[in-house]
Amino acid sequence: MIYTNKLTFQNLINMRRILVIGAAGQIGSELVPFLRNKYGNDNVIATGRKTPLPDVIKKSGPVIYLDALERNTLSRVFYEYDIDTIFHMASILSATGEKMPQTAWDINMNGLINILETSRRYNIKTIVWPSSIAAFGPTTPRENTPNTTVLQPTTMYGITKVAGELLAEYYYKKYGLDIRSMRLPGIISSETLPGGGTTDYAVEIFYEAIKNMKYTCFLKENTVLPMMYMPDCLKSMIDLLEADNSKLKRRVYNITGMSFSAGEIAAEIKKYIPQFEIDYKPDFREEIADSWPKSIDDSLAREEWNWNPSYDLASMTKDMIDILSKRL
Repeated sequence: MIYTNKLTFQNLINMRRILVIGAAGQIGSELVPFLRNKYGNDNVIATGRKTPLPDVIKKSGPVIYLDALERNTLSRVFYEYDIDTIFHMASILSATGEKMPQTAWDINMNGLINILETSRRYNIKTIVWPSSIAAFGPTTPRENTPNTTVLQPTTMYGITKVAGELLAEYYYKKYGLDIRSMRLPGIISSETLPGGGTTDYAVEIFYEAIKNMKYTCFLKENTVLPMMYMPDCLKSMIDLLEADNSKLKRRVYNITGMSFSAGEIAAEIKKYIPQFEIDYKPDFREEIADSWPKSIDDSLAREEWNWNPSYDLASMTKDMIDILSKRL
């Protein structure tokens, strides 16, 4: 699906006023331009707190300071900007969350509950909030992990995602608040650097391969994890946002793009950079990775809102190397 700057008559009828919370993060920094391209620059309000926003966001549309932990500020912003749609992207990720578990709980959970409470009072139309494969744990089936399964994570990040998923179901059933969520796998981006996740190696490896032709991986060579290329990630969020709610039978969906090991992505990179060398020195993140699935069953997302990724390991690797080689 290709989105352009041309706003059709139907787009104007269905125009949204979108607030992106956490616009400076790995996904948020690419999501904002993507949304502005589809819904119009002035209709997508980007928010930040501590991390500076990219120039492309600051120059292309409205930008404001917003702390999701301040409920009064949320109320003011919802009212003043006439918000009807929210993308809540602000979160402390898995590896960073294990270093600061109390902070991760505060930002991930209290920020979410503030948004849900404020949204139901201001009649927000739709909320998109990403969950994660971190919601799964060592007792979850690791191969072809189903949508409905055991959720017993071993990280604070995962715990907050399970709690958030339960809140999504609760607020939808009790208050009719239309919150939609997808369990994201590891996200690989050519535009933004990693943000403290266990799957970050799959981004770092490209930068190091191109700049230094060597990389030390913090996971084992044979550790397999589900992944997704950023263009597919952004597409999934728009697709789920625009899905007919009458066809959605749940609030949370598995989605995935591909699964591969650290060794497999290294081998794919060597096709383009034969001199590339990799060694493996697993750290605390290996234990986290070992508690997550190797592959994901996303058949329900495919059935209920036509989810269909475009990239596999080979096409993603080629695109990443083409883009980063020109830049670096």
